[in-house]
Amino acid sequence: MPAMPGPVADEKSSLLAFLAQQRQNFRTIAFGLSDAQARLAPSASDLTVGALIKHVTACEAGWVERIAAAPEYPASDSIPFEEAAASYADQYRMSETDTLDALLEGLDEQERVTEAVVAAAELDAPVPVPRNAPWFPRDIEAWSVRWVLGHLIEELSRHAGHADIIRESIDGATWFELMAAVDGMEETPWLKPWQPA
Repeated sequence: MPAMPGPVADEKSSLLAFLAQQRQNFRTIAFGLSDAQARLAPSASDLTVGALIKHVTACEAGWVERIAAAPEYPASDSIPFEEAAASYADQYRMSETDTLDALLEGLDEQERVTEAVVAAAELDAPVPVPRNAPWFPRDIEAWSVRWVLGHLIEELSRHAGHADIIRESIDGATWFELMAAVDGMEETPWLKPWQPA
């Protein structure tokens, strides 16, 4: 079922399946792009498809590191705010040395790490709220693993929407056409798989 997650047996597999679907959306959106196209910022924003893949991979890595370290804080929380902010800003840039293939491989590797960490975690386990950024609440000590996975689904889906618009602005390709091409679907009167121009 390329357009949606398959059947799930329980809550944990459901959360992981919906998270995996959002990662797949990035792979679909990036399908057929060159490195140069993945660096294009065709809207009023500086966002690019490649940079969004880089960001969501780093974002997921940070939250999964937090799950793995719980109930303690992860080592990354001790990084000075200015250094962390610079690293965060770099997530939104696809550099000249970044390749789309390498970014997608990083996304694949993060998926493997996430699934292994979550398999060993209890959904109700407390995950300490980050204290190294001003936008996190001060009146909450911990979220659950369940909350973190829900947040990751929200974060990836929001940015997949950004990437979808950017991709269509690059070459007119829409998600359904790309999905049909990725899955090798036959052309129908209502859906023509994307092909390079």
